[in-house]
Amino acid sequence: MEKKPNKKVNNKWVVLMNIPFQMGVIIFAFTYLGMWLDKQYTNSSIFTIILSLLSVFLALFNVIKQVKNLNKED
Repeated sequence: MEKKPNKKVNNKWVVLMNIPFQMGVIIFAFTYLGMWLDKQYTNSSIFTIILSLLSVFLALFNVIKQVKNLNKED
C-alpha cells in the first residue's frame, strides 16, 4: 500500500520558503521609496530612516500573520 504525501505539509514548506523573499521585497521597496523621497524633497535621510524602519515592522507583522494562519489550518 502506497502512502500519499500530505499536501498540507508541502504547502507549509512553500509558504515558509517564500517568507524571506516577501520580507526582502517589502524592505527594499520602502527603503528605495525613502531614498527617492529624500532626493526629491530634502538633503537629509529622514524619509529613508522612517520608511526603512516601518518596512521592517510591516515585514515582521506579515511573517507573524502568516505563521498564525499556518497554525490555524492544523
